[in-house]
Amino acid sequence: MTSSMLTDTFNRNHHYLRISLTDVCNFRCLYCMPEDAQFMPSARLMSADEIEQIARIFVAQGVDKIRLTGGEPLVRKDAADIMRRLGKLPVELTMTTNGMLLHQYVEVMQEAGMTSVNISLDTLQSQKFLQITKRDAFYQVRQNIDLMLEKGFRVKVNCVALRGWNDDEVIDFVCLTKELPLHIRFIEFMPFKGNQWAGASVYPYEELIQQISAQFDIVKLKDELHDTTRKFKVIGHTGTFAVITTMSQPFCSGCNRLRLTADGKMKNCLFSENESDILGPFRRGEDILTIIQQNVLDKKKETGGQLLRKYEDMDSEKIVNRSMVHIGG
Repeated sequence: MTSSMLTDTFNRNHHYLRISLTDVCNFRCLYCMPEDAQFMPSARLMSADEIEQIARIFVAQGVDKIRLTGGEPLVRKDAADIMRRLGKLPVELTMTTNGMLLHQYVEVMQEAGMTSVNISLDTLQSQKFLQITKRDAFYQVRQNIDLMLEKGFRVKVNCVALRGWNDDEVIDFVCLTKELPLHIRFIEFMPFKGNQWAGASVYPYEELIQQISAQFDIVKLKDELHDTTRKFKVIGHTGTFAVITTMSQPFCSGCNRLRLTADGKMKNCLFSENESDILGPFRRGEDILTIIQQNVLDKKKETGGQLLRKYEDMDSEKIVNRSMVHIGG
């Protein structure tokens, strides 16, 4: 692994960059996109050329993994061009997507050297899928999950677990790992601008594991330093499952992630209140490396300094942040 030169005041090395290609999405999931969401004009977004050049600066500082996010990255017209450009860099290139358009991009992804993909799917019921996303695309997404497995991709399925909404499907998701080499990741519901977060809606790690272990014999797998998940496996199953414990048990001490929003703002944490403008100075021909380094040095110890350890007592209206769709998944 490349030694990162982007080290913060807590001695965390940052070598993983998440780049949002767009704040537009072809789904309308409320936990991610507020009902009144406004999208940025394309002139404000980083161009393919700017994404490549800025990414090269990060790679020169030790970044060795890049994840493309959105909105939905594949709705961007030049997504294929961006993948091909970044695929030439000495990084592990991957993507988080809602899966709807994957069948159109499999060959390009392979050409760019991608071997893994994260696909968001919050229900295994077609009618509930329509309610959540406002789109009748459940069977297309399921087909594309199967397609990516057939093509040899490592597939992680991201499921935002909400109490009273899809917590009754946890076992069904785990059952998918019996025959399929899928990696199911249950994500605790996180607060963002306009997503109607409430502590009571969080379905936390301990309850999830209790529900699953009551049904299956499970074993704990080894978690690495930079993992955001607590990983498990049902004995005898092909795939695995995990929980992203942002709310109940934050994993900030091993964080190695940095983010670029689609309009070229750098965030050192998903929950950071402050952002650093990278794109503006870059377009003016200024040196952006010092801005990048200062952004890393400004990183707070935990959850952007905004989330309470006892999340049940938190007032999400007091959190200063963008909506999830405007940050990048």
